[in-house]
Amino acid sequence: MKTSFQRTEWQRAMVILVMICGVLGAASLFAAARPNIIIILADDLGWRDTGCYGNTFNETPNIDRLARQGMRFTQFYAGPVCSPTRANLMSGQDQARFGITQHIPGHQRPYAKLTDPVVPLYLPLEVETFAERLRSAGYATGYFGKWHLGGNGFSPSDQGWETALEMQGHTVTARIDAKADGKRTAEFLTDKGVAFIEGHKDKPFLMQVSHYAVHIPLSTTPELLAKYKSKQPMAGYPSRPEYAGLLEELDQSVGRIVEAVDKAGIAENTLIWFLSDNGGLEHEQSGRIVTSNKPLNGEKGTLYEGGIRIPAIARWPGRIPAGTQCDIPGITMDVYPTLLELSGATAAKQPQDGVSLAAQFKNPTTALSRDTLFWHLPHYHHSTPASAIRRGDWKLIEFYENDSVELYNLKDDLAEAKDLAMKEPARVKEMKNSLADWRKKVNAQMPVPNPNYDPARAAELAKGKGRKKGDE
Repeated sequence: MKTSFQRTEWQRAMVILVMICGVLGAASLFAAARPNIIIILADDLGWRDTGCYGNTFNETPNIDRLARQGMRFTQFYAGPVCSPTRANLMSGQDQARFGITQHIPGHQRPYAKLTDPVVPLYLPLEVETFAERLRSAGYATGYFGKWHLGGNGFSPSDQGWETALEMQGHTVTARIDAKADGKRTAEFLTDKGVAFIEGHKDKPFLMQVSHYAVHIPLSTTPELLAKYKSKQPMAGYPSRPEYAGLLEELDQSVGRIVEAVDKAGIAENTLIWFLSDNGGLEHEQSGRIVTSNKPLNGEKGTLYEGGIRIPAIARWPGRIPAGTQCDIPGITMDVYPTLLELSGATAAKQPQDGVSLAAQFKNPTTALSRDTLFWHLPHYHHSTPASAIRRGDWKLIEFYENDSVELYNLKDDLAEAKDLAMKEPARVKEMKNSLADWRKKVNAQMPVPNPNYDPARAAELAKGKGRKKGDE
């Protein structure tokens, strides 16, 4: 039988034990509420280029496995070209708010019917990126790869990324790393990413690996080129060996990053989100066809589905149900508010145009309060200047050269082959008005009539200034 003194000491010990368990439990819950976050961003990867989206020529076993282990989005969107998507991803705001509606620095067509707006050369520093928010919340942050949002003074390290290496191209140059000169970029960026994971696995981290693959000019390793040259083509698809090989390099990177997470024992507390920065580029500057977005219409640089609908996959074991599919429309600017909610970071200084998809991660059928998406491309790219609105299953594109509109029902016509504008005048009027109201709200810059318009030279690009090789 315990004495009064023994009971008191025993009770104290139990209180201390409960307190310790409580602290450990709270710490566990806190850790679970602060997942590691990895974003893998492909460049110009089309919606139908990977196996899990229906391609049978390109081999993407690691991306396909990521989809089986997580959630695949069927109606996820980006901007129509590179820099706009990167701007809305980093800011959570529509890129039209700060004028990055074309790749930096943009194309110039001096004799086109319209003069398009000048594109800013950087993402403004007053825009607070999600990296800045998560870093202030205690996350280690690492960025590796293509940035395309500004040079000196506006680089990843100026926008919240503590560890940063910016580069483009498909092979490493001595300027980037003398020891890795000539190494394939996808492999090199993955090396950096894996090392970052291994060095930060014991605390919350945010990492983005921004690939240059599968951007033109296409190239791949001799082994992969030979592999796909000997492979039977896919019916109705270009089946280009250089494209398939470059995509397999990207896929290998995804596999190594997932393997590093699993090996570190942090899979159940790590969200991996795989995305593309815009729809697929179907042709090189020479005109040679390299991929196809069919059944989607259009390609990168247009506001048709082929230009803005992208592959998107999210894996988080135990939190995102494996093998699930989300058919609710999302967009790259939703990434920012989603990461804030999952990490517990405080709200951004700027208002958010995106919405959190955390609820959809848990249940892909959860409805969003938002039913409308907008795009603004007031430039000549692979289309004439235009804006677009999607509301529910309906999508309207407004073209500025001739003040024309096209209206499609995406549920019935994914290929955007049946223009219903003439049959739905009331819907056209309502959606055009909504689009105009939105442009005013975000202060979207518009093209203006060009006094130097020359129909015979309208497609001519300005030489030198405002144009870089590979910007197509």
